[in-house]
Amino acid sequence: MAVVPTPGPKGPRRSLHFVPGGNARMFEKALTLNADTLILDLEDSVTPENKESARRAVCDWVEQADFGAKECLVRINPQDSPWGRDDVEVIAGAHPDGLVLPKVSSRASVDAVDRLISSVEERNNVQPGATSLVLIGTELPEAVFCLADMAGNERVDGLTWGAEDLAGELGARAKRNAEGVYLDVFRFVRSSCLLAAAANQVHPIDTVFVEITEKAALAKECAEAASMGFMGKLTIHPTQIDVVNGAFTPSEKEIAAARELLLAFAEAQSEGKMAFSFNGQMVDVPHLKRARKVLAIAEQIDVQLKS
Repeated sequence: MAVVPTPGPKGPRRSLHFVPGGNARMFEKALTLNADTLILDLEDSVTPENKESARRAVCDWVEQADFGAKECLVRINPQDSPWGRDDVEVIAGAHPDGLVLPKVSSRASVDAVDRLISSVEERNNVQPGATSLVLIGTELPEAVFCLADMAGNERVDGLTWGAEDLAGELGARAKRNAEGVYLDVFRFVRSSCLLAAAANQVHPIDTVFVEITEKAALAKECAEAASMGFMGKLTIHPTQIDVVNGAFTPSEKEIAAARELLLAFAEAQSEGKMAFSFNGQMVDVPHLKRARKVLAIAEQIDVQLKS
């Protein structure tokens, strides 16, 4: 049977929306959006002089706000920064659903954060493992070669990639060609992220799409990502959320076809067959797995919408 990652405590992660830490107006607006997950950001959207005040504000949000069905994640600062360790200890103590860990470079760095969170959970008498980790695993070139190892930490339940930071590290002049398609190195990293997530049965999350006015291009990229096997995408502007949600939600046609295929497999199995002709094509176990995955995702989303 196909394994569908259960990425967070509140259901699927189609849209994971960044909210600048410390910006109360944007946070209040974010609570009204259709994003599955809110990522309260302490890293790129906060200036150095505001890091500590933003951390305090985010703690207050986590502890006091009603997130409803939304998952609450916090992107902390890198562990080699002046704020990284304090971010882990303070934010984990506020008990969000999870932390987003940027600029990880090795399994050892992930394990170190895991141990630190465990010590916070123990001090606060919180169930071990209650705080998940989502890794941004490709912002540093060296991290690309140990993605699967990093995602193997038991606290990790999501893996994404960072095109913008990687481009900066590479000194790349562009990320895409004239047709808007990722250049080879970025396509390689994107695929590596997906494969590493699948290998560890964690949630594969596609990176941000920065051209916020290009809805058609966003929809195309989301459709491609969903077709590849990604289960969600990071968003940076409210107008992107519905486009992303739509792309990663199985259509009624897909759901009906999956149900029909499962019935056909049940009939075939009763006749001792696992490979047969269905709607003009030969189908076997991989098609069964995909159909089960479509229905599992649809069920997760349905439960979330009703909660």
